[in-house]
Amino acid sequence: MKTTALHALHKELGGKLVDFAGWELPVQYAGIIAEHNHTRESASLFDVSHMGQVLVRPKSGKLEDAAAALETLMPVSVAGLAEYRQRYGLFTNVDGGVLDDLMFANHVTHFYVVVNAARAAHDVNHLRTLDGVTVEPQRDRALLALQGPKAETALSRLIPDAASMVFMDSVITQWDGTEVWVSRSGYTGEDGYEISVPNERAEEFARALLAMDEVAPAGLGARDSLRLEAGMPLYGHDLDTGVTPVEAGLSFAIPKVRRTGGSRAGGFPGADDILQELATGASRIRVGLKPAGRAPVREGAPIYLTETQSEPVAKVTSGGFGPTVGGPIAMGMLPPDVEPGTTVFAEVRGKRLPLSVVELPFVPHNYKR
Repeated sequence: MKTTALHALHKELGGKLVDFAGWELPVQYAGIIAEHNHTRESASLFDVSHMGQVLVRPKSGKLEDAAAALETLMPVSVAGLAEYRQRYGLFTNVDGGVLDDLMFANHVTHFYVVVNAARAAHDVNHLRTLDGVTVEPQRDRALLALQGPKAETALSRLIPDAASMVFMDSVITQWDGTEVWVSRSGYTGEDGYEISVPNERAEEFARALLAMDEVAPAGLGARDSLRLEAGMPLYGHDLDTGVTPVEAGLSFAIPKVRRTGGSRAGGFPGADDILQELATGASRIRVGLKPAGRAPVREGAPIYLTETQSEPVAKVTSGGFGPTVGGPIAMGMLPPDVEPGTTVFAEVRGKRLPLSVVELPFVPHNYKR
């Protein structure tokens, strides 16, 4: 397994290490629920260095050329992104399915792109199909996520500029003479930052944060329970090549300018299918599910509209315990006419368990806008 620049620190701190997309990473330290709650109340430090960091540069020197190229792979607005701002994006295939979801930032001379670990090699090769750009994977940098309501207080001690940033700002700045790339974003639904630091200084930077009273280490287990409560899809679970952005509830990422009638409509893989779904609706849509009782309903459990229905209409795509919600939660894709408040049923160990259909997110987001 591959390891990050913080591997020795994870072991020193007693992290329980597991294989995640070919990387050895901590799933927990003190415990998933404790780390989840600490993130909600204070600030937690996550090692997300397994994510792929990539720079996309225009060969012409004109960023608008790189933006136009990227828009041939994504249904989002790249050209409309302001300097030092970040946006959520999606790579799509010819059938309208999602190849990966990602973040991309306008860093004036280039775009800084962060992709999922399991899809990093695919995405780099996908980007290299573009003409007129150079694609530069950043393999010598760590990526740390500091998440929680006290993240600003903690990070601004090391990087004073962090306090003036708002949600989806992405800047190039300095820490102790070293260039760092900081975005005010994350994957927990809480306020926070993701900080790209050269590998050789990553442990020093992490230790400086962990020395603060507000900050504690957290693993991938809490990151998953937090993103589930935040109603965020996870690639390979709620998103894959057979799920369209509309089905996944991600229509917000596709602006009017890329839709039918817009000045840059279409021109991306799967445009015909995706634009049709945007106009007329999809045959299924991602929803929240709250099981009755305390038993969690896990990914893959079949979902039925009635307790006696013979064939399932869907399956659970993500499921687990929500510490802030105080009970089990899940997500799945149901026909669009199944409204919030409806009771459906999941089959667990041969029994049909009732679930309430609810709107997402389970816990409101807490971003600084």
